[in-house]
Amino acid sequence: MALADTTRGISNGGNSGSLFPEIIELNVGGQVYVTRHTTLIAVPDSLLWNMFSQRTPKELARDSKGRYFLDRDGFLFRYILDYLRDLNLVLPDYFPEKCRLQREAEFFQLHDLSKRLSPKVSKENSISEEICQSDTEEAALFAGVGGSSLEASRAVSSVSSVNPRSPSLESRKSGYITVGYRGSYTIGRDTQTDAKFRRVARITVCGKTSLAKEVFGDTLNESRDPDRPPERYTSRYYLKFNFLEQAFDKLTESGFHMVACSSTGTCAYASNDPNEDKIWTSYTEYVFCRD
Repeated sequence: MALADTTRGISNGGNSGSLFPEIIELNVGGQVYVTRHTTLIAVPDSLLWNMFSQRTPKELARDSKGRYFLDRDGFLFRYILDYLRDLNLVLPDYFPEKCRLQREAEFFQLHDLSKRLSPKVSKENSISEEICQSDTEEAALFAGVGGSSLEASRAVSSVSSVNPRSPSLESRKSGYITVGYRGSYTIGRDTQTDAKFRRVARITVCGKTSLAKEVFGDTLNESRDPDRPPERYTSRYYLKFNFLEQAFDKLTESGFHMVACSSTGTCAYASNDPNEDKIWTSYTEYVFCRD
């Protein structure tokens, strides 16, 4: 692909007077975005406006493929980009990341967007119901600050019902979590004694969003379904590690026990020669329950 100037993208095509092309590719925290130059400079004095109107392409960081690189949350950046397109923001129902999105808006110096996302404060300086939905613990503790001891105790009590570190077993919700993995292993020829044992490509997690987050915490990768409400179900989560036993340990620590499992497998030769190693591939699911 031919590059205009030294920038990855399409030629200026009407964007005369600018060192940047009309279409710009961005790498934001590993997520690739393609947008117009005019979109990035839609808000004067913002960080992106300063980067793409006051600087030259040579001054900006690039990734290995020549895209402009921003070391920020790649999944929340789509809402930043949506806002820049028409200066309006529509969030999904039960959006759980308002606090983090507000932090991103502050970083990109989008002050109007940051104000829209900030929690509303009443005349008594108490936080309204629109406080950050993604952080129930902080909301509950904040509600207790400046209030009566009874209100504070109620706030802490509500935290214990959702806190995965809570020692109270009575507050834990019942439910099911299904852990699945696709793996492969090679059995050597009869003359060999070695075998390449289980190779796990990815461990998937299916179940209610709130339960999955409680059990796996920061080791849960939500990138394929980031906006799922807490009480909805998903089959698109997966774990950031590849040790099946580690997943079992976390489930056991959270009070789950295995109730069922199933597996399918196929066998093939590494090549057309039947004397070569046999490669077995399988998909296995384990169902865990907490009463």
